[in-house]
Amino acid sequence: MNSNYDVLIIGGGPAGASVATILAEHGHRALVIEREKFPRYHVGESLIPFTFGPLERLGMIPKMKKSHFMKKYSVSFVQPDGRRSQPFYFHTRYDKETIAQTWQVLRSEFDEMLLNNAREKGAHVREETTVVQLLKNDSGAVIGVEVKNKDGSMEQLYSRLVIDASGKEAFASSRQGWRVGDPFLNKVAIWTYYKGSKRGADLDEGATTIAFVPDKGWFWHIPQHNDMVSVGIVAEGKYLTRDGVRDPGKMFQREIGENQWIKDHLSTGECTGEYWLTSEYSRHSKYGASPGLLLVGDAFAFLDPVFSSGVMLALKSGVLAGDAVHEALLANDPSPERFADYGKQIREGVENMRKLVYAFYDPNFSFKDVVMKYPEAGAELTDCLSGDLNKDYTPLWNRIREFVKLPEDLPYGVPLAA
Repeated sequence: MNSNYDVLIIGGGPAGASVATILAEHGHRALVIEREKFPRYHVGESLIPFTFGPLERLGMIPKMKKSHFMKKYSVSFVQPDGRRSQPFYFHTRYDKETIAQTWQVLRSEFDEMLLNNAREKGAHVREETTVVQLLKNDSGAVIGVEVKNKDGSMEQLYSRLVIDASGKEAFASSRQGWRVGDPFLNKVAIWTYYKGSKRGADLDEGATTIAFVPDKGWFWHIPQHNDMVSVGIVAEGKYLTRDGVRDPGKMFQREIGENQWIKDHLSTGECTGEYWLTSEYSRHSKYGASPGLLLVGDAFAFLDPVFSSGVMLALKSGVLAGDAVHEALLANDPSPERFADYGKQIREGVENMRKLVYAFYDPNFSFKDVVMKYPEAGAELTDCLSGDLNKDYTPLWNRIREFVKLPEDLPYGVPLAA
């Protein structure tokens, strides 16, 4: 038995590292339990402008500025025939010294930087350690975890609170029957990496490009350092598997020809030869907290990669959760109800982005049509797409509903009381 920690954190990704950093800065004993040995591979390389706030709070901005990560100043969209929109430059809306520039990161390096930053702030980290189950008392409250160490030995760790930051695995919600899919977002993604392919120059070198294919499928094209590019296709499974094709590489290579801009830009590059695939990745947890347990990051919810909101939401939830847990521990009351406001804020952000994602995938919808009719909607769209998610966007949703049906908010993420 080991009860030397105030908080145990399952997972050392962006959410886990950020909550550990905040708790350590507040003087709490936090232990991150990470299954892998960092650096480890992870997809999701593009940061959006409002990632700046959480990174600044974590003390990461000086490190990011010194890094070799590709600077990202804009996003552009490309039609299947190769017609490319004018790049949207963040500095046309935001302060050049803050969120007008963000980064395209290599997640293995970025995530390791975040975890090392947590260590520097005083958090403890145990890598190559796998959480096998939640430990509960007779009333059902979580009181710790059982882990399998690198040497195969089993150990029970106890704490005042357990935080699930296990990412797409969604450790707690999967095992407690809380994990639910999204009623509509059930896409398939296939991706790989190219070296030496075409990219823009100057401010456009690190631009994210979203390139459309038929039936509302799309490519991402994310330039990275060392002349590498992350490129992937997202679409309905029935579209990607048409004609009986099941091999991810064959599906990906076939789709390159469905967008002329992608075809041209990859024509000079060399594929790494490894293809990754994931399906039905959108998910939500019915509850955001229960006695002894709190969920952060992708373990709370994950939407869709189209607007690159995942890392921002993970970092933001980690920072907010860190402060909320600090206040709860000071009050000697880490009950689920203490985290109601935290869950409400994160859920509000998820739902705002979710509406834009639903609109994007509707085959009869175009953001351009909305802005043409309501020019004032352009600024609201920009703010939401950039990650400024905790605002009242009711006027924007009312305008968009004239063009397309938007989803109702899902009643998830609330605390489950004792």
